[in-house]
Amino acid sequence: MILMNVQYLHGKPLSLGTLKSIPEDFIVKEDLGFELDGDGEHVMVRVEKIGCNTSFVAEQLAKFAKISAKSVSYAGLKDRHAVTEQWFCLQMPGKETPDFSMWQLEGCRVLATTRQKRKLRIGSLKGNQFEITLRNISVPDDVEQRLQKIALLGVPNYFGEQRFGRGGQNLIQALRWANQEIQVRERSKRSFYLSAARSAMFNYIASERIENNTAQQALLGDALQLTGRGSWFVATADELPALQARLLSSELSVTAPLPGDGELGTQDDALAFETQCLENYQPFLALMKSERVSPARRAIIIKPQNLQWEWLDDSTLKLHFFLNSGSFATSLVREIISQDNQDSVDAKDFIE
Repeated sequence: MILMNVQYLHGKPLSLGTLKSIPEDFIVKEDLGFELDGDGEHVMVRVEKIGCNTSFVAEQLAKFAKISAKSVSYAGLKDRHAVTEQWFCLQMPGKETPDFSMWQLEGCRVLATTRQKRKLRIGSLKGNQFEITLRNISVPDDVEQRLQKIALLGVPNYFGEQRFGRGGQNLIQALRWANQEIQVRERSKRSFYLSAARSAMFNYIASERIENNTAQQALLGDALQLTGRGSWFVATADELPALQARLLSSELSVTAPLPGDGELGTQDDALAFETQCLENYQPFLALMKSERVSPARRAIIIKPQNLQWEWLDDSTLKLHFFLNSGSFATSLVREIISQDNQDSVDAKDFIE
């Protein structure tokens, strides 16, 4: 597995440990955050799956319902090597709801069905509830201390290894595309490669803020976000003292950019810092511009909601927590243990 070589908020863990010994060690339950209509042209199917990726399940549901795979959507991709629950949305205007008790796919079972008026789109969810078991923990005292800090101060909101593909291939292909070494016509691949490139740039800037101890310190011109919200505003000089207090109380969060075809959003000192960080990413920035990707911002630090933990024995830990849409549980686990089967690469290795 590949993990970007980025800074730790609480220092590198002293303890080794194992994640995903078995799929049941990583349980994810999707929360859309809204009630489904109960009627409409879209058939909603909640599926529990083990050992299957989201797109494959979507294709199999489409075959069973005798519709095009393009007519099946979902709010987000879920891990294959895990036990996950998520909704699939099948556009079936004027058609009866299929009898999904007859649908068979190894590792999958239908939990519920209903109808919905609106199509379910990527990102249209509140977040995910996680139940994660970590095994073979070598230094439990260090892990316990880290959990206390995480509950109080949060963790880096890094994009996890899934975003970059096996061996960093999504990032590698994004650079080849940016350098015009390849043409990418397949829509899904274009999306994966663009996302990987943007995520690498975000991770690097967030890591630099953490290394400089400014991830929770307002710089002049920073783009600050109301915690848990998507909107943000720019910090002005006369507001800095008051904004810093709101940062320390977790009311606000410092953001880093997901660069696109447009301004980063910051000003003054914060803009100068981000611009300097992105100097090594000119191929990716040019790709974002040519593909007209919309720029966005993302909080650098996140706090897992309702974080709870219990020791099953001296070396086995079970975690329960909720993360808002777009945040990665693997980035939280990274602050708790080091994994023997993880390699590290630096995003800059693909640029310089």
